Amino acid sequence: MSAVIQAHELSCFYGIVLGLNNVSFSIGSGITGVVGPNGAGKSTLIKLITGQIKPSSGTLTVFGGTPWNNPDVLGRIGYCPEHEHVHQELKPVDWLRSLAVLSGLSWSESRRRSEEVLQAVGLQKQHWGKRIGTYSKGMRQRVKLAQALLHRPGLVILDEPMNGLDPMGRQEIGDILRRLQREGVHILISSHILDELEALCGRFLMLNWGRALASGSQTAIRSEMTQWPEQVVIRTDRPEAVVACLGAAGHLRGYFLETDRAIVWLKRPELFYNEWTTLLSTCDAQIFELQSKSTSLTSVFEKITA
Repeated sequence: MSAVIQAHELSCFYGIVLGLNNVSFSIGSGITGVVGPNGAGKSTLIKLITGQIKPSSGTLTVFGGTPWNNPDVLGRIGYCPEHEHVHQELKPVDWLRSLAVLSGLSWSESRRRSEEVLQAVGLQKQHWGKRIGTYSKGMRQRVKLAQALLHRPGLVILDEPMNGLDPMGRQEIGDILRRLQREGVHILISSHILDELEALCGRFLMLNWGRALASGSQTAIRSEMTQWPEQVVIRTDRPEAVVACLGAAGHLRGYFLETDRAIVWLKRPELFYNEWTTLLSTCDAQIFELQSKSTSLTSVFEKITA
């Protein structure tokens, strides 16, 4: 997998304030999610990738070139910021046409391309004649995404793109991003809505306090976390027998018993999941359900920042 974005010992400081500290990672094709709480370094990373600020030390390349003061690289990046800087009194086609002309399109071509991207982001034509200031939050998000796609970028960066969207709007934006991925566009999403990222992204970069904690697919990140116990809920007619069985097999780190279920913490989750069907079949108990939610993206991030 060739790297679209590559960082090596990348640091960025605002005076004495730490933005990113000695971060190294590689981001390839597809949809990648940047995960982290407020102050983790997500916004600093986006500013570096989009050439808004210069690294304090280390290297950052996008499509093999440094983004700082590099029009060739920046011309291949589309950016949909979290905060809105859209002219409220303009109609969407007029606003997009002005941006398209700045990108080098002719005046006639700019109208065709503006209408094309508005259709691509699902903004209904009946709304094109209205001022952007009258739009709902979700409609304004679509206009922002349209401007990011206007110049046919190879990399699209979205900062909190799901903010203000209802569930249907989130689904529609997700479908648009998946379609762009199929068309060969690389996408980087920063969001605090982890369940949305989990459904969209094939890879993740996890940041906290300016450091890169992990990167890769969710499965790969989880597979490296064998030092943490896994919580599993087993619904059964004999919780005591299940606990005894797991304990005898050496899987048990801790447990809690209820009337019809055993809540257990495992020493080696990966080993347990490889043999759980055989193991539980030997227990003198009926197993009705086995459930674990601790492999979700939210749970993985909580564990890795604990």
